[in-house]
Amino acid sequence: MAFEDRYGNQLTCSSEEAAAAYREGIDHLLGATYGAVEALSKATEIDPGFAIAQAGLARALMMAGDMKSAKEAITSAINNRATCSEREQLHVQVFEQLFANRAAEARRLAEAHLITFPRDALIAQLCSGVFGLIAFSGCAATEAQIRGFSSWLMPHYGDDWWMRGIHAVSLCETGQPDKALDLMELSLETNPRNANGAHFKAHALYEMNKPEAGLEYLSKWLTDYDKRSQLHGHLSWHVALWSMGLGDKKTMWSMIDENVGPGASLGLPINTATDTAAIYYRAELAGVEVAPERWQKLSQYVAEKFPNPGQSFVDIHSALSHAMAGNSAELAKFLDQPKGFAGNLVRSIAETWRLIVQQKWQEALTALTPVMSEHAKLGGSRAKRDMLEFTYLNLLLKLGKSSEAQRFIKTRRAAFTDSVPLAGWPG
Repeated sequence: MAFEDRYGNQLTCSSEEAAAAYREGIDHLLGATYGAVEALSKATEIDPGFAIAQAGLARALMMAGDMKSAKEAITSAINNRATCSEREQLHVQVFEQLFANRAAEARRLAEAHLITFPRDALIAQLCSGVFGLIAFSGCAATEAQIRGFSSWLMPHYGDDWWMRGIHAVSLCETGQPDKALDLMELSLETNPRNANGAHFKAHALYEMNKPEAGLEYLSKWLTDYDKRSQLHGHLSWHVALWSMGLGDKKTMWSMIDENVGPGASLGLPINTATDTAAIYYRAELAGVEVAPERWQKLSQYVAEKFPNPGQSFVDIHSALSHAMAGNSAELAKFLDQPKGFAGNLVRSIAETWRLIVQQKWQEALTALTPVMSEHAKLGGSRAKRDMLEFTYLNLLLKLGKSSEAQRFIKTRRAAFTDSVPLAGWPG
């Protein structure tokens, strides 16, 4: 008897029960909902030789932050792949490279694999979105590359809810939020509890500068979303950000303290670190006081979770946390010899944070200026990188250059021209 995944790909396993558990687990991974580890563990327990399920379990454990177990799972997949189909062997090989920290090779193999097997969705997921292998490559024009990637895959997936969401966010991040929102609604009609769909809809509403609509939608959607799920903390960050912009500091702080910050979020450390640093600094820019103790706690957290520079998107947030906390020893790591796919940008941004703390506004502006034309190389979304856009605006205001600041926002982030969440904004 032949077994298949939801995309019609052959599965080498012993029973329909194992195949069904695999399909459930992959849907949890693609939808960022809780249950992927449980479902994929069930698949591998039913069939201990189910190599592609072990690779999926490795991915799920990685997303749950359990790297020790994830490495054990990928080792099992590698050991069992010899009896699988060609697709499954190549699938496991991509994950083998990913877990060996060979990101460039994993991307090369993934893109080659998808030419023959375009509906291998979990492999496609690795290259998609603002946290994927393309986004974190350090290459120029990554946003356009991601849109090209999803545009190429779209015809192979028909009305699939996951692919519609993935393509929608690529449209959103390349200046087409209206089209993105329309496509996202179709994705959510098919699977309303798809957390990636809710997330990408939030980004479209952010890019359209519709905070009231975004806050109403996402607050309601989060009500039934398991806190143990991958995106719970990050979606709470969106709620906190919109609440801050609308002047609701009570909701902002409750979301941070209950769902976003260290000790509250159950998500990945990369989200906890970057979300907390971003909301703290965006709040400070908006004139909201952030207690020094908060920055010090965050600095300790990122020093523990990310002791060695190398992940550039995380590094700029880590450097910010250390600078604001006055942790010069940790900050020095990002000033001296930054590593990673966009290390040169990290150095300039870390220097900017150091100078801002010292209130050396002109020097900080000089350090940040070269970054502004290429910060997409850092990866992440436009919403997250607005921390840099609004820092640049704030420095212009500090130097009395309000006319230049207004020209800057109109050319860079026009949707926010009249409502920049920045204390003293003259617009």
